[in-house]
Amino acid sequence: MLASKKYDRAAEYLALLSKEISLMARLTSSKREVHQIHWGGGTPTFLVPADIRRLASTVYENFSVSSDAEISCEVDPRNLTWDHIAALSESGFNRVSLGVQDLDPRVQNSINRIQSESLVRNVYDWMRKKGFKSVNMDLMVGLPHQSVESFSITLDKVLSMAPDRLAIFNYAHLPHLIKHQKLIHNEELPTLHTRLELHRMISDRLSAAGYIDIGMDHFAKADDDLVKARESKTLWRNFQGYTTHKQCDLYGFGISGISQTEDVYAQNVKTIEGYRERVNSGKMATERGLRVSLDDKIRRDAIMQIMCEGELNILNFSRKWTIDFAAYFSEVYPELNHLEADGLIKNSVESIKVTEFGHIFLRNIAMVFDAYLKKPDTEMKTYSQTL
Repeated sequence: MLASKKYDRAAEYLALLSKEISLMARLTSSKREVHQIHWGGGTPTFLVPADIRRLASTVYENFSVSSDAEISCEVDPRNLTWDHIAALSESGFNRVSLGVQDLDPRVQNSINRIQSESLVRNVYDWMRKKGFKSVNMDLMVGLPHQSVESFSITLDKVLSMAPDRLAIFNYAHLPHLIKHQKLIHNEELPTLHTRLELHRMISDRLSAAGYIDIGMDHFAKADDDLVKARESKTLWRNFQGYTTHKQCDLYGFGISGISQTEDVYAQNVKTIEGYRERVNSGKMATERGLRVSLDDKIRRDAIMQIMCEGELNILNFSRKWTIDFAAYFSEVYPELNHLEADGLIKNSVESIKVTEFGHIFLRNIAMVFDAYLKKPDTEMKTYSQTL
């Protein structure tokens, strides 16, 4: 949900979203339970409280939601009211993630996202009073004018609130794709050296505060379900991030929503015009898809083990997929050798293990197994740097 100054546009989008949900429900078995619901991809709390309740009701009316389902929502603290929080609670939400980014005024001004520390604390306290099972915060590294010293102060303030989970994302500077980023000048951004020092500082500070590094910039308290899943090797990662539900299919709704099953990836159209035309015609909003090959599944498994466990047991992996790992991934070994030389992994005939320093570069390590990144015509070349 993208915020708009004209709420009638949001109302139209909400109606289309409800139609798409109903269309998908007709294609799925009513006996299948929903174990996770996530509202995100923008600003869901831009909706007025009544529409939050209405959209949630549409989901419940169309799908069988498990009584212990994890139901989460991304929240923008700005313009949030107690009625919004009450609507989320009454609609079954038990997890929320506050979009904080950074509490330094200079950084906030540079990205036009002004939200005071007192505002964030007030919203955080509301969430706790309403009894949400998990209250999390999203921060961002690599923003204009950020420094190790300034972000350390932000961490002091955030840690004093003790969120259950922290996601500390890397800012992606793509002015050729994102129009408003053209106002940000390259010289205002932290250097690569500063970004690396920021990640080191973050890892040290959060570890000292009792948070466990899940991987891919995600941290959680020691008793969190994500930590337990990582320890039991049942952690999984999908387009929404890390999850404790490894075998679930993912249905994505709305503009550019991504769905995932064991054998298929599918993405919705990316424009409101295309979305409107498809949904109003009674068609699914899918624009493109990929049927997963055996090679895709093998590589996905390798990537998931690196991202979710920080280790890949070569012998077990070879047995599982009936392959000779070294022969199958022969083109990967030169890159693995470079990663080992840089101190990011420990590579042997038995396993590939991510080092403590290597956790900062999990994406880079996992990327060596991705065959699509090696294709010259891939769209991946338009993506931002990983650090």
